[in-house]
Amino acid sequence: MKRIQTMKRRAQAGFTLIELMIVVAIIGILAAVALPAYQQYTKKAKVSEVILAASACRTTITEVYQSMASGQTISANGWGCEATAQTSKYVASVVTDAQGVITVTAQNFNDTLIDGKTIIMTPYVSDTTAMSTTTDAGKQVFKWTCGPGATGIDVKFLPGSCRG
Repeated sequence: MKRIQTMKRRAQAGFTLIELMIVVAIIGILAAVALPAYQQYTKKAKVSEVILAASACRTTITEVYQSMASGQTISANGWGCEATAQTSKYVASVVTDAQGVITVTAQNFNDTLIDGKTIIMTPYVSDTTAMSTTTDAGKQVFKWTCGPGATGIDVKFLPGSCRG
């Protein structure tokens, strides 16, 4: 009888120290893998806001190309959608060139791979030819490409839709 009571007490003792240490080690390993992935995910989500800042400008440029008369020219930052001052927490500026190429500059990420870097969106008249105000007035924009450009944001932070 005494032996049965002793076995019951042992069964109710709980976890051993080694079992607890194994659980803590597993949680530590998972946290070491998950935290960097989560941090990159949040930066990628914030970069989406930078791309979103260019979408209004993209629509404006598309409409202007379709409605412009032959021979009409537009100067850099003359499309009517630019913002040379801060437009949101993560967007420092939105500028355009004479052909309608949009350059958006990022800020406030506390990451040297993103802060002060750019995303460039380019309109195309065909699958391989970028639009030109001198030859493509009145035409529809076939597609827009999005990418980091020469001084652009590191590709690992760009959404899949903006990698070229």
